[in-house]
Amino acid sequence: MATRRVRLDIAYDGTAFSGWGTQPGLRTVQGVLEDALATVFRTPPRGIALTVAGRTDAGVHATGQVAHIDLTDAQWQVIARTRGGRGDSLSGDPAAVVARRLNGIAGLSSDVWVTAASTAPTGFDARFSAVWRRYEYRIADTTGTRNPLTRNHVVWIPAELDVDAMDAAAGSLLGLHDWASYCRPREGATTIRSLQDYRWHRGSDGTIIATVRADAFCHSMVRALVGVCVAVGEGKLPVEAAVALRDDLARTSAFKVMPAKGLVLVEVGYPADDELAARTLQTRAMRDRD
Repeated sequence: MATRRVRLDIAYDGTAFSGWGTQPGLRTVQGVLEDALATVFRTPPRGIALTVAGRTDAGVHATGQVAHIDLTDAQWQVIARTRGGRGDSLSGDPAAVVARRLNGIAGLSSDVWVTAASTAPTGFDARFSAVWRRYEYRIADTTGTRNPLTRNHVVWIPAELDVDAMDAAAGSLLGLHDWASYCRPREGATTIRSLQDYRWHRGSDGTIIATVRADAFCHSMVRALVGVCVAVGEGKLPVEAAVALRDDLARTSAFKVMPAKGLVLVEVGYPADDELAARTLQTRAMRDRD
């Protein structure tokens, strides 16, 4: 059956969600969006499945999540017929209608929002075409401003953190390594990842911000990476402990995995359109070997 692929760019506040992936009896981002898709296209529940760039855990937020859906010709005609409605240009991409329809169902006060919808280029796969994912983590220590309005997005630490030491520890971790000691293992899944960028800085309001980018992350990896640097910033671990613990390849109680609420998926990176298909094939082959 011929299909057309649509890319969805998605933002959400993860506070009230039990993560991304559909779970029976629980409210999830995927579940809410797939229910809305069923309404838009008048399909049975879960009749149109979302493929996502990265499954986020309960409480994790996103401003730059990416997913895709595949629409049959009949489903495509549903949006093509409404093209040119309020907010849609007759000369624009008909796929933009999907964002408007989904957001109309969600409502203006929703905690999930489709920021854009577009016809995906040939070879695009939200998960397998991605070359990196970038997260940010926010902390308020005793020297920063503690704003109650951001309590669901910033983690409060009752200590003054040494940001320079945290940044040094983060920088020492870069590269392709086995991250078993920083991941919650999943049977049959590899823990080898390429950590491409990890740094800390203090923002103008005093909030301490981490930027973390890798080709992919295993379960709880970002929050563990943050945890070891917080322990360094508190003076509980030396800078060099971050690498030593990684190379032990064993889970440890030397630091705490940080809460989910400080974590935001901010961007997913993809290659040029003419390289998408090759990247998808390469990533699928790597996953099949795992």
